Amino acid sequence: MNEPLLNTLIPIEAKMGAILATAFAILIGLHSLQLPIVPPQHDKQKQQQHHHHHQQQQQEPSLSTTISIYKNYTITLPLLLPNPNTEPSKYCYEIFAWRYTALWISIFGFIVVSQWYEYFTAWGYLGVCGGLALPLMLQPMVYPQASTPSVSVNIGENRNGNDGKLEEEEVVFVVNNPDTNRPFHKRYSTKATLYLLVYSFIGNYWYTHYFYSVLQAKYTMPSHRLNDVPIAMFLATHFYFCTYHVCISNGLLRYVDRMYQNDQKGGWWRKKVLFWYTVAFLSYFTAFMETLTISSFPYYSFEDRVVAYVWGSAFYGVYFVVSFPGFYYFDVHVDDDDDDDGEGIVAEKEEKGKNGLDVGDGGGGRGQRRGRRVTLVDTLTIACGHGMMILTLLDFVRLYLGVSLVIGGIAFATTA
Repeated sequence: MNEPLLNTLIPIEAKMGAILATAFAILIGLHSLQLPIVPPQHDKQKQQQHHHHHQQQQQEPSLSTTISIYKNYTITLPLLLPNPNTEPSKYCYEIFAWRYTALWISIFGFIVVSQWYEYFTAWGYLGVCGGLALPLMLQPMVYPQASTPSVSVNIGENRNGNDGKLEEEEVVFVVNNPDTNRPFHKRYSTKATLYLLVYSFIGNYWYTHYFYSVLQAKYTMPSHRLNDVPIAMFLATHFYFCTYHVCISNGLLRYVDRMYQNDQKGGWWRKKVLFWYTVAFLSYFTAFMETLTISSFPYYSFEDRVVAYVWGSAFYGVYFVVSFPGFYYFDVHVDDDDDDDGEGIVAEKEEKGKNGLDVGDGGGGRGQRRGRRVTLVDTLTIACGHGMMILTLLDFVRLYLGVSLVIGGIAFATTA
């Protein structure tokens, strides 16, 4: 790993900035090659027919309705939330995860900036990390609704009967999470939580030793340990991974997946390339940013900071190359129509205009197809399968580097 790339006088932070900026420029270029999904009324011919077919459009949801929804559920960044009409379980859960992300990052940021961790004992670390992980673990049981968002949707224009002017119609939806009507073991949030818990456990129990061996990383803070890994890290990984997967990667991959056309005339590969390049870029970027931010914490160190930033980020990014798309496609049929999923997803409608329309499918699949239900056993198997894929990839990297893997931990221990 002692290549000339790492031995220049340029600061490693500047070098990594240049690498990421170049990768980001390629990402923007790939976005520019895509064909956006265009609402039908934007087509000139359909614009001419808009007046004649206005009544039909009021009765049948169109792609334009879907696009207007996505504009409402797209954040400033290219992040797309689930469709609240067709994917209410995922929508409510992701809103909850975003809100909780703001809370735990604020608390963690305060602890790091104030260096409050200097006063922590082993129990202190366990209490803070466990306390921040607990709400996510208990949410499926004690708060299955997850969130009760109101969604304002512009459903198009309608001609006012009095003066003939076109007025925008808006409907406000209060989204009901079907998880509230499902048994605990069938809730999407239960399965998502189990997936992340299993994945976090595997990552800490096994993958941490690759960092110990390959990157000479080590934890030196007071801690209760399982297999020489601080138990507090098992807990912290859960809320970190919840943010990475539920909020960030799901939103970005959904944007790519649903906002661009699948060109059937030979250009389909552009969207596939963009999707998998987004996975690779996001994996490396997420790994680097965590490595960079944790570098200010003095009790997690590497033998060589340059190697940790450049190669360690790639090594850590292997986790997400598997888990980001894996979690995105996890339990995609949870909100398909089913006899035991409870009642629809809208509690109330407030109409600002004359007519209210169903907001259509929007790529979620509800009401159009019915897939195999994912059980808790399936969830455990999927998480373990993804974990094994990652473990194998990490070991391939270790073998390529010619580094021995040493796992010398004991069941339980406490370090001061």
